[in-house]
Amino acid sequence: MHVAFVAGATGYVGRETVRVLRAREVMTIAHVRPDSPRMQHWMEYFGDLGAGIDATAWELDAMAHTLSRVKPTILFALLGTTRRRASIAKAEGKDAESYERVDFGLTNLLIFAVLAAKIAPRFVYLSAIGASESAWTPYYAARAKAEKALRESGLPHVIARPSIITGADREEQRPMERGAALFADAALGVAARLGFRRTFDRYASMTGAALAEALVRHALDREATAFIAEGADLR
Repeated sequence: MHVAFVAGATGYVGRETVRVLRAREVMTIAHVRPDSPRMQHWMEYFGDLGAGIDATAWELDAMAHTLSRVKPTILFALLGTTRRRASIAKAEGKDAESYERVDFGLTNLLIFAVLAAKIAPRFVYLSAIGASESAWTPYYAARAKAEKALRESGLPHVIARPSIITGADREEQRPMERGAALFADAALGVAARLGFRRTFDRYASMTGAALAEALVRHALDREATAFIAEGADLR
């Protein structure tokens, strides 16, 4: 029987991932940061889905202890800050919300916590299609560092590289991103009809619900110990 631990459960993709897991009757634990101002809301939200709640602090020893106790067979790392939060933090002279600290740092902490707990769950990491060690943007560089850390850990894993993740159901409204995605999807749709289906699959936007379905499918069904899912693998 599978036990899933979802880090980043309160995010757009995280919420959908918990929902999909519970729809498949997978025992699921949704992690919520202990200082969340919406803790009561999340307790009720995930409780209604039949998921457990965990609020372990983002500290290595504490997280390792929790994972040792829970013993998940699947761990989802769906972590990331936003450009807006990162920009605000930078303007305030802080790096607590930087891509380096969140997108890479928290994922790396989870990897070390899993190893310290002496367990080997399938580690599902949400990366991005442009992740590259030579990337000039902090976002993609941080994602590439997290991918490298996961590969070098020796843990069985799935690395998912979607393009734009957006949808009308997204709680945090991003009108410019949504508009750009709709425009790009229209152009990619024409390309697909002209025979460039792989280009469409690789770069067209996805909703959180569609991506969550793909993540859970690979987490439960994928036999390979190391797999990169992108393009058609996520459709």
